[in-house]
Amino acid sequence: MTAVEPTLLQAFVHNSSGKTRLYIFGTMAALLIIGALFSESLCPYDPYLQNLDIALEQPSAAHIFGTDRYGRDMLSRVIAGSRTSIFSTFLLVAIITTLGTAIGVFCGWARGRADNILMRVSDLCLAFPGLVFALAVAGVLGGGLHNAILALAAISWPKYARIARSQTLSVRETAYLKAARLAGCSTSRLILRHILPNIAGPILVTATLDVGTMMMELAGLSFLGLGAKPPTPEWGSMMSETRGLLQTIPWAVFAPGVAIFLAVMVFNLLGDAIRDYLDPKMRVKS
Repeated sequence: MTAVEPTLLQAFVHNSSGKTRLYIFGTMAALLIIGALFSESLCPYDPYLQNLDIALEQPSAAHIFGTDRYGRDMLSRVIAGSRTSIFSTFLLVAIITTLGTAIGVFCGWARGRADNILMRVSDLCLAFPGLVFALAVAGVLGGGLHNAILALAAISWPKYARIARSQTLSVRETAYLKAARLAGCSTSRLILRHILPNIAGPILVTATLDVGTMMMELAGLSFLGLGAKPPTPEWGSMMSETRGLLQTIPWAVFAPGVAIFLAVMVFNLLGDAIRDYLDPKMRVKS
């Protein structure tokens, strides 16, 4: 009894800690999303309003992050840019998660020639450095935020396809799936009711962890002029607009940079918390 009690107590404490971290980082991520959703109401000034009389003003009580070369309030620009940066990232992650999962489940279920062809295509995408490949695709498409999303989606889906394929291959050989097949379940019913719910955990964790990565890559494309175009407030393009003034007005570059850092950190920590909570080994690990 004495040997069992500490183990149960440690597991309980560990589970509570995991839930606490999940609640904390989930709340922080929710606040970021809500802030981005109502960003227009939260801006103290019009993020598009130019006033050359206060251009390049240092941080002060009136302008906490100072102003840029056009006299626009940087705090308002950063807040307004959260909507573009965060929701564009969510759209990108949703596209690659849906596309990659669909391809992976199809390959794992159908096997055969289609599986070989699609996996070789994924190998081709994974053979190139991701951002370099995205730069090439975005350049061909002509730049712009929508084209940047398409470029990153075109090279980012193979990760999800491979995860979904491997999980599908393992699930399709389980006894309960064979029993459901013998019971007369259709293919669509088997996939929707038995396969997808059982492979959703790893895909959800990967998608959450990918939010930070995709946010940085979208910002990178915008920084290089292949993403959002001025005057649209977007964190990467805002850093690009002021990069030549880094030595004279560093606050104009640091403000969107800090916003990217905080958002990426929150979503990465949330992904870690979800992974630890969903992993049975982590739940019982002392």
